[in-house]
Amino acid sequence: MSESPLKTNVDENGIGWVILNRPEVHNCFDEVLIKELVVAFDDMSADDNVRAIVLASEGKSFSAGADLNWMKRVAKYSPEENKADAMVFSGLLKTMNFMKKPLIGLVQGATFGGGVGLVSVCDIVIASEKASFCLSEVKLGIIPAMISPYVVAAMGPRAARRYFVSAERFGAEEAKWLGLVHEVVTADELQAKGDEILKILATNGPKAMGEAKDLVFAVDGEITDDMIDDVSDRIARQRASDEGQEGLGAFLEKRKPNWIKG
Repeated sequence: MSESPLKTNVDENGIGWVILNRPEVHNCFDEVLIKELVVAFDDMSADDNVRAIVLASEGKSFSAGADLNWMKRVAKYSPEENKADAMVFSGLLKTMNFMKKPLIGLVQGATFGGGVGLVSVCDIVIASEKASFCLSEVKLGIIPAMISPYVVAAMGPRAARRYFVSAERFGAEEAKWLGLVHEVVTADELQAKGDEILKILATNGPKAMGEAKDLVFAVDGEITDDMIDDVSDRIARQRASDEGQEGLGAFLEKRKPNWIKG
């Protein structure tokens, strides 16, 4: 792994690891770390050898959100410069949310502000029972604007209305109840649970998982004739694809499909 504010690695199983590495400042992010995250996720999204990606952090905290020194610098920008800076983080969240590879978040500790945004764009989130969450922006006189589409999608508008305006801190079990987190485990079990999820994903068609993820976004809305036509096209294409043919053939022939190693 590289020595930088961000550790990255692709292991022998095709798992991409993206690890926030600023434990001394609770893994808060600035323009440098954001740019490194953009590069990491762009590269891993384009790498056919990467089957799934894990987002994690070093130290006690997952992420304290935006670096306040960065926020002070941004506050002095012109409106045009301020928006351009915001668009970089917005672009990162969009890439993470819509990329056609499973993204697993392992959350071991405190997660504030934009850190909650990073959690909300993960497909599967495992949290330690020691994890806590806070949408803290209003305490600083700002708002969780860039992360809001993803946080609202994850926890729903009713919960978002409370926590956006109250900036209350809530625990891992509450986050699970709200839908922000999928499973809560002990601190000692966090890595093992992540490995268990990765083993499950390794049995699935890589391209099928990407198409299935995209399918969720396509059908999240009113059911229309156009939607029905679209999903029919999608299954027809996937059945006829090389991966679809391999998966169905392996099932009928009672063998492992070729994407399962060993």
